[in-house]
Amino acid sequence: MMSTEMQQDTSLIVLISGSLRARSACRAAIVAAAELAPADVTPAIYVGLSELPHFNPDHDCDPLPEPVIRLRKLLGDARAVMLSIPEYAGSLPGSFKNMIDWTVSAGSLYRRPIGWINCSAHGGAHDAHADLRRVLERAGATIVDEACVAVPVPPTAMTADGRIAAPDMRAAIADAIAALALAASAGDENTQPSS
Repeated sequence: MMSTEMQQDTSLIVLISGSLRARSACRAAIVAAAELAPADVTPAIYVGLSELPHFNPDHDCDPLPEPVIRLRKLLGDARAVMLSIPEYAGSLPGSFKNMIDWTVSAGSLYRRPIGWINCSAHGGAHDAHADLRRVLERAGATIVDEACVAVPVPPTAMTADGRIAAPDMRAAIADAIAALALAASAGDENTQPSS
């Protein structure tokens, strides 16, 4: 399956689940987004969230921890990023916020088109996603509203192997990743030098 070891690719979209659970709706949504990405997109699922050390500004210098180097390289090569996060205690999961903290000084998300899939089973997680928007804006990311969707995924909607099979859910996820890819490609065109 996809991993963090990717060569630079002008169509690379990185997909990140903010949940560390092996069987989570967020991970299922990210896997579905990778499966449903447009043909001209190279999806890469980031799997190193649990490997990142706790962020400490005193340690944000060379030599960086290897998991941080891999994260920053992957995001640096990406044309866009798709996220799916749960809400913990009314906000972002700590491990996910830790990952964001490691990206800030490197500018890894700066002007990067970003979308997200809100999988809360009851259409909730509003506080977490409000915090997500605020944090991403502070990091200088470009939030693509058309690629930010709510796709409630109750546990009963997942297959035994933790995948999303419902056609309506898959269609909504496909639309979101397509919107993100379109925004990324439009951004690339806008940064091309004029002839």
